[in-house]
Amino acid sequence: MVFIEAALANPVNRAILERLPRLGLGQPHLVAGCLYQSYWNLQSGRPVTENIKDYDVFYFEDRDLSFEAEDAVIRAVAARTADLGASIDVKNQARVHLWYRRRFGVDRAPLRSCAEAIATFTAVAKCVGLAVAPDGNLELVAPYGLADTMAGILRLNPHCPNPENFLPKAESQRARWPWLTIVGASPGGAQSPSGS
Repeated sequence: MVFIEAALANPVNRAILERLPRLGLGQPHLVAGCLYQSYWNLQSGRPVTENIKDYDVFYFEDRDLSFEAEDAVIRAVAARTADLGASIDVKNQARVHLWYRRRFGVDRAPLRSCAEAIATFTAVAKCVGLAVAPDGNLELVAPYGLADTMAGILRLNPHCPNPENFLPKAESQRARWPWLTIVGASPGGAQSPSGS
């Protein structure tokens, strides 16, 4: 099954993508885990929504970087998706740099788009997003392609601003999908495969 078909087989993904254009957000994207984990579930013969902790929605609005503006969007999206029974995490990528150090301990330059944010996830396989184009067609954002995603390879993304988070996240995912292969930085910083 191709990647987008697998993502859309998840009814929560499908519903969010159908509603995104009506939310009035700048550059709205459904991103990361809810997409590739739907694919991994189907590859594993599991229910498509199994082990998906949340559904990440990115948008980009740089005219008002206040917490209050973002919180209003979070509340609006929550109200319009409450019937889905899923945890939906909404973040304005234009204001990530304002809180990134407080949460992750490192500085982050301001992002210029949702696509730029997607390109900096911890693992190459996780760098995926779907957006709805003005004509209603889906646009796939996969800056490094889908080879790692579809093969279940978790490889450190060299563009990730906090590589120390790679291994804990990769190991958590391999605990849920044991067939995944981890390739990345060891705790000491050296490159090492750890797929066994």
